[in-house]
Amino acid sequence: MTKARAPEDGGSARQLPLELPTTPRFGREEFLPAPSNRAALEMIERWPDWPDRALTLIGPKGAGKSHLCAIWAGRAGARAIAPDALPGLDELAAETARAFVIDDVDRASDETALFHLLNFVSENEAFLLMSAARAPRAESVRLPDLLSRLRRAPAVEIGAPDEELVRAVLGKLFADRQLIVEPPALVFAALRLERSLDAARAFVAALDREALAQRRPVTRALAAKVMDEFLRD
Repeated sequence: MTKARAPEDGGSARQLPLELPTTPRFGREEFLPAPSNRAALEMIERWPDWPDRALTLIGPKGAGKSHLCAIWAGRAGARAIAPDALPGLDELAAETARAFVIDDVDRASDETALFHLLNFVSENEAFLLMSAARAPRAESVRLPDLLSRLRRAPAVEIGAPDEELVRAVLGKLFADRQLIVEPPALVFAALRLERSLDAARAFVAALDREALAQRRPVTRALAAKVMDEFLRD
């Protein structure tokens, strides 16, 4: 992260951080295995030895589904399809890809297009990885044939990150930013932070900004101050 300093003012001026966008890295080496995600990771790494041509990862927001989708897409050379931009029949007729990934498939509104894509995958011996917050339900899928196809696809559940995983993720995020963090601060944050990898990233970014502004190391006291503000937002 690029930093910018405010003009010196008797040593009392706060250092102003120049916050540049940080993009999460979704490589295999960045993924931290844990009991909550091990079954899903093993299935991703088993490809193409899957029990079916389609597979669904199911888990709460921030559990690592997008990261696993990115890992698999890299391994399979998959085409990423946005849930709100599913291909139509004409596009599928000209499709040359044989692996597809749809992150947050439960946000797809065009059920007919999704049904056609599932048929295409089956008929052309392609592969499809989907992620969703929950298993398909009759009240959320109007097209009976689509519901049947979605339920037919094997599913692997990912649990919310436990404290150990959150602590490991926090440690890695701090290391990525070259932040020296006192161990009590790391334990404090892991105990109180929402069990979400997205929340861990946002908290580390906020703590980095505050530590830079105050020109002080990341102590438990600073972590507590930022955590209080973070949880109020």
